[in-house]
Amino acid sequence: MEYEELELPPPGSRVVVGMSGGVDSTLTALLLKERGCQVTGVTMSMWADGDLPDLDEAAALKHVHDSCYGPGEKQDIDECRTFCAEQGIPYHVIDVREAYRREVLQYFKNEYRAGRTPNPCIRCNRFIKFGALLSGLPAVGIEYDYFCTGHYAKVVRGRDSVASSYGESAYASSEGQERPAQIAVSNDKGKDQAYFLCRIPSPVLEKVRFPLGSFTKKDVFAMAGERGLKAASRAESQDFIPPEYFDALFSDEPSVPGNFTDLDGNVLGRHKGIEHYTVGQRRGLGISAKDPLYVAAINRESNTVVLGKDCDLFSSALEAVDMVWPASYNPRCSFDAEVKIRLASSPVRARVTARADGSCTVIFEQRQRAVAPGQSVVFYRDGVIAGGGIIDRAIP
Repeated sequence: MEYEELELPPPGSRVVVGMSGGVDSTLTALLLKERGCQVTGVTMSMWADGDLPDLDEAAALKHVHDSCYGPGEKQDIDECRTFCAEQGIPYHVIDVREAYRREVLQYFKNEYRAGRTPNPCIRCNRFIKFGALLSGLPAVGIEYDYFCTGHYAKVVRGRDSVASSYGESAYASSEGQERPAQIAVSNDKGKDQAYFLCRIPSPVLEKVRFPLGSFTKKDVFAMAGERGLKAASRAESQDFIPPEYFDALFSDEPSVPGNFTDLDGNVLGRHKGIEHYTVGQRRGLGISAKDPLYVAAINRESNTVVLGKDCDLFSSALEAVDMVWPASYNPRCSFDAEVKIRLASSPVRARVTARADGSCTVIFEQRQRAVAPGQSVVFYRDGVIAGGGIIDRAIP
């Protein structure tokens, strides 16, 4: 299937830019202004004082820009406001705290307590950055033609119907005849963020653009340096929350200790609560053994954490649920794709079978390590996201 990248906002168009204070979003706003667009900067307010206990001064300074959620938000907003004032760009802060607590924080805690590994960034993009934030713009009088962010990705449209991209056996339906906007990978494969954007609905994508999708991170730093942007010297955000906040986030309910077992059910020791562990984890287990041990599985019903050797972590396939498809079109067929089971993993060849009940089976061409229930599996065809879902179980 051939795809064409959707054009960037034309001069004179009204463009809202989601800003974090980092170099990517700051440069995005400036490039669009230079293009002749009517740019408005907006930042999401997610943090409220008292949400979590304060870190000591040293830890706070260390993590002020490490995380997208934390007390460093105030400094981020101040930096965005200063930049926009210098550039003559209108700037607004959109309060999304209630939606963030409900859709991201509570989801994060629920998933870990269910013995699953959540992906808060994908959830945030779907319901907050490309959801609650956009819904909040009319309340402050903002109308827009396009919404842009500093993500490394592209928005494209297929030259033929979406159904044709899955092959002749794809299910025939009206949705399949559409040519929806879809997410494609960026030119910088090492920085690509398409995976994080897999759940944004096609209708929302029609007004979304990613001006940095054709550049590498090196290009971005060079352009920022040429323009004297202070944001070019800022550290990039890394974690959802600082590690120091993890225990505080889960302090609303007591942890329930249980048993570490091996694959045969033999008790190896005691764990401090399943929310502290994820599949593939090695550090922090506190179990001595002849060979290194890793978390191989987590069983909420029995409150056990199953440990195994590295060789026990590999899976030949997985089952996925809660699927998303371009134009909400379920192809209900089998097709070949490149698949990612986490952001940091390389795409691998797989056979995907989409079923009418909304579930999906993925059979890997080569076995994959540490397939974690709760994480997102994303399918790519020709460098374009063709669907994805939430990993329900790994098949050893």
